[in-house]
Amino acid sequence: MRITRVATAVLAVGLAAGMLSACSSGDSTSGGGSGIVNAWASEPQNPLIPTNTSENQGGRVVDSLFAGLVSYDSDGGVNNEVAESIETTDGKNFTVKLKDGWTFTDGTPVTAASFVDAWNYGALSTNAQIQASFFDPIQGYDEVAAENPTVQTMSGLKVVDDSTFTIELKQPESAFPDRLGFAAYYPLPAVAYQDMAAFGENPVGNGPYMMSGPGAWQHNVRIDTVVNPDYNGNRKPKNAGVDFVMYNSLDTAYTDLLAGNVDVLDQVPPSAVTTFETDLPGRTVNQPSATIETFTIPGRLPHFSGEEGTLRRQAISMAINRDQITQQIYNNTRTPALDFTSPAIEGWSDSLVGNGNLKYDPETAKRLWAQADAIAPWSGSFEIAYNGDGGHKEWVDATANNIRNTLGIDAKGKEYPTFAQIRTEATNRTIPSAFRSGWQGDYPQQYGFLAQNYQTGGSSNDGDYSNPEFDRLLRASAGEVDPDKAQELLNQAQEVLLRDLPAVPTWYRNAASGWSENVSNVVIDWKGIPMYSDIEKN
Repeated sequence: MRITRVATAVLAVGLAAGMLSACSSGDSTSGGGSGIVNAWASEPQNPLIPTNTSENQGGRVVDSLFAGLVSYDSDGGVNNEVAESIETTDGKNFTVKLKDGWTFTDGTPVTAASFVDAWNYGALSTNAQIQASFFDPIQGYDEVAAENPTVQTMSGLKVVDDSTFTIELKQPESAFPDRLGFAAYYPLPAVAYQDMAAFGENPVGNGPYMMSGPGAWQHNVRIDTVVNPDYNGNRKPKNAGVDFVMYNSLDTAYTDLLAGNVDVLDQVPPSAVTTFETDLPGRTVNQPSATIETFTIPGRLPHFSGEEGTLRRQAISMAINRDQITQQIYNNTRTPALDFTSPAIEGWSDSLVGNGNLKYDPETAKRLWAQADAIAPWSGSFEIAYNGDGGHKEWVDATANNIRNTLGIDAKGKEYPTFAQIRTEATNRTIPSAFRSGWQGDYPQQYGFLAQNYQTGGSSNDGDYSNPEFDRLLRASAGEVDPDKAQELLNQAQEVLLRDLPAVPTWYRNAASGWSENVSNVVIDWKGIPMYSDIEKN
């Protein structure tokens, strides 16, 4: 998923709310050509290696360059793509057969080893891939993920022949195949292992698009792609390519959208939420997306460990007037959060025990803060770090005002210039404050929102939250064959989070998107990202 990849990814996540860039509006028309779609984007955090891309700006490019065993349609439906079949008789052992004729853009074939080798590379701890924990369900992951691994490959993966491989999981998980359209599970060509860093600058994939040539990634400016002529999957492009154009502010990008210099912008800035539908008549959507926005308060911060930390998190959360912020700042293009997932994902509930901790209750907030002070008196200020290029200042300021006025403490925002900077500090555990986070669905399951962000050792668990009760319930849910029992266990896991609040959920984000008169057939998918391959250039 993704920090918003996520987040998200986030969208998070991880959420799609993370927005980096560094070009002026004058750069937006350079490059490209006839039939090329100019799409708003930001500078990815890392080189474009699927297992090391955990945010939605790099994620949208990686998803355009690669194809997995399955893919997702605009509604989140799962369809075989490179896989001919994924079969199991027990939900624990799977046999994967690949379709014939798939190649990477360097002409080499996509084989069973292309997947198995990529997954083993992603899981091996010495490769330090951010998305490693996505392989946790596979037998043998614990051994390769160890700090000093004695083996290099997961015992649960076996190549049978060029078109067949098998997967053995630690426990039955019937929903596992539906996750395999996410980037962490993409294949890699043999050339990648010769120099992975160089590969990430100019990746060779098997997806609907390919890099336009050497230098296609102009850092902090743009990434240019063209159609992969050999692609024959589910996302056949209806355009000649996509240029991902990077901006240092959403307001500038929106101005260029109105001028026709950008063709699609998947998140309008707060300054335009009341006008974008009239500014762009017939060329907008405002629809739910599988995205949640949060801010994380690491337990390593002073006053935020143990019982004191739990009380302070609950108090801070109940000091926030989510209804007022989503109405006044976002014109109801956000919905106050009641859990850690999204109403756009099956299984969502508005009646989980403990969701009162996400509702505005200033009197209870003051009482809880006083209880925490009785354990250890508060000192210092409470800061929420955010990236200034992502349209976050307004909500952070409003949230800090709520906290300051309710709890009587110094609370304020802390701006980082770019998404990449704040994500790097969060990943390196050097960020000295709370920080905005969030998640955009990687695949259409609630499990994906919870495992990577809050499971012990999760790839995007940047607050280092660890609760054995939560881990046990989440794993039991994944292994339960009865859907009703699985949902009950997952709900119980969420109720642990609602008590502990390792991150503070704020709101679910709608896809409030717009496009220019230069394009048509624009579809925003289930997680709030344009279906780039469907866009037609007029």
